[in-house]
Amino acid sequence: MTAYVETFQEALPSAERIAEVRSELEAAGVKYVLSSWIDLFGIPKTKPVPMSDFEELCMGKGPQFAVHSISYVPELTPADSDQVMVPDLDAVYICPWDTSMAMIFADLFWQDKPYNVCPRQALKRAIRDADKAGLVGYAGIEPEFYAMRLDDKGRPVKAIDSDSAHEIRPRRQPFGYDVEYSMDSMPFLKDMMDILEDIGWNLHDVVAEGGYSQFELDFHYTDLLEMADRLCFLRILLKEVAKKHNMFITFMPKPTIGDWRSGAHINFSMQSKDNPGENIFGSKSAGWSDESRYAVGGLMKHAEAITAITCPTVNSYNGLVPKVGGFEGGTFTWAPTNIAYGFNNRSAQFRLPQSRYCIENRAADMTMNVYLALGMTLTAVVDGIANKIDPGEPCDRDLYVMTDEEFKELGIRRLPRNLFAATEELRGNELAEKVMGPVMLKSYLAYKVDEWERYHQAVTDWEIEEYLKLY
Repeated sequence: MTAYVETFQEALPSAERIAEVRSELEAAGVKYVLSSWIDLFGIPKTKPVPMSDFEELCMGKGPQFAVHSISYVPELTPADSDQVMVPDLDAVYICPWDTSMAMIFADLFWQDKPYNVCPRQALKRAIRDADKAGLVGYAGIEPEFYAMRLDDKGRPVKAIDSDSAHEIRPRRQPFGYDVEYSMDSMPFLKDMMDILEDIGWNLHDVVAEGGYSQFELDFHYTDLLEMADRLCFLRILLKEVAKKHNMFITFMPKPTIGDWRSGAHINFSMQSKDNPGENIFGSKSAGWSDESRYAVGGLMKHAEAITAITCPTVNSYNGLVPKVGGFEGGTFTWAPTNIAYGFNNRSAQFRLPQSRYCIENRAADMTMNVYLALGMTLTAVVDGIANKIDPGEPCDRDLYVMTDEEFKELGIRRLPRNLFAATEELRGNELAEKVMGPVMLKSYLAYKVDEWERYHQAVTDWEIEEYLKLY
């Protein structure tokens, strides 16, 4: 992993490393390189270059970017200089769907310094700060998504669904874990599974999830920067594989009222820098450690602000509810609703699973900027451990059926109910300002406020059905 550095010159790779990576890419048949920086919303951006320009690219002499012209970063103007991209040669991914291309994750610099609206640089800074405290973070993420297709009228429908629109769907749908639907999905799933195995991500399983045509991938954890890069690459990979099957993938958390929410649970663990390979959160012989409790305390202290990053869209909050009318598959959502922790309690935001010693944040989805999400998570955990923040007693009760009076008695907070509430909690949050810096935080808040205001300028079908003839 390439470490965070303070200047552009320090970020440049050695001539030997450039030659080594170029040789590997050419041997694999790569002809085009997509060196990609990450924008404010976690989306990779690039200008493809031929391999003949590889050395210039690696030395920061390749394409430059006016990031402030296409991203919501209003502190710069058309009169300001562009940003320079430096590829991270420890983050090279040959595209399995077209091996003539390689994607390399990159860091942005501006006027010789790390660009202050570069989320990948923000995560690197958080990793550096944790390293100074003698701590190293690791994460596994459980991405969920829907596979869709367009019908003969150009309308989006579920790609894997044996029932046509006019047929009666079972009241309690059978898609989750179902063998028949899993087999129906295998033409797409086999391609995706083969790719993830070939690139060495140690895929554990694929899950036919609760919603029709909804899937989850479970692959092995790794260090935070690599996990963030992998998730970004995975979003592109899934979309490209789906296109070959005349499908498309959506990471929208809640596509319709009756659908199960698509999440991206963050499973976070930590090691001591002095004892690599040893999980400080616990072990089978010793159980959960004091450090795991303090880590939960740090996460709960900053839970609302973290949720503003891990659940960043208006649609995200449609899934963070206990019940849904007309829900396909049951009544309760199995989504987190309250800022609490428990042992294997899936109704709480933070779950301490029975099968592994990590802290699972269930209030996260695939629309998040994973670099900022992991940076916030890491910094909150370090804060909790350093200051021995007590999270209180675990809650192993079903939060869906508890009353407001019980929550008040136990001091259990509700997760933000919408994007506006989450954004207000992010504003002025000391953790967010430390991780993102004042400029990036200001830009993020400005965009999210604008997103909320634009949402409230729209008149929805629900409003028309509810009010048009009633009043």
